[in-house]
Amino acid sequence: MSFLYNRLMALAIFDLDNTLIGGDSDHLWGEFLVRHNHVDGELYQKENDHFYKEYQQGNLNIHDWLEFQLEPLANHPLMTLKRWREDFIDEEIRPILLPMATELINTHRHKGDTLLIITATNRFITEPIASILGITDLIATDPEIINGEYSGAVDGLPSYQEGKIDRLNEWLQQREISMKDSYFYSDSHNDLPLLNIVDNPVAVDPDEKLMSIAKERGWQILSLRNQI
Repeated sequence: MSFLYNRLMALAIFDLDNTLIGGDSDHLWGEFLVRHNHVDGELYQKENDHFYKEYQQGNLNIHDWLEFQLEPLANHPLMTLKRWREDFIDEEIRPILLPMATELINTHRHKGDTLLIITATNRFITEPIASILGITDLIATDPEIINGEYSGAVDGLPSYQEGKIDRLNEWLQQREISMKDSYFYSDSHNDLPLLNIVDNPVAVDPDEKLMSIAKERGWQILSLRNQI
């Protein structure tokens, strides 16, 4: 499949989960921890599913979610966590990489566009995924590190909903990059705040609410899994 755009160089922003990869790395990390008995399985699975459902419904309290999700990072040494993460990437992430996502990324790259992933998922999980995708610029929720170990708290503002705009503006202020002709690719209605301010919003394999809004507003609708 070819992705052709007739415009000058631009900022191409990508959501990660269920956009560039065929699943939610946040939720999959929780399932990985349960499967390998790194957490209290039954309780953790229940809470993990509960928060994911709230996210899908647009009702997620990001602070409650992060308190839950970052606790395992605080409970284990960083070296142990990194070993687990290597297995997680092999078991959960590589099988859901999307060839069409790579093609889309490369289309923007070949045009000289600036590539940026912006995701609510924490940097510990997403940084190696962004590396696999060949994108060096990443805005993610940052877990706090104290004396070389995770504290379980968040460092700064979570990049979630309107927080994605705030974090993006901070990122832009540090670079001479314009939002003119910018693109944002996302699957989720939770990303409507950022979709609303780019020049080219693209709904990628969108959830039901985003699909409806994209059709109503005449936004591009794209599938990186199947034809829409």
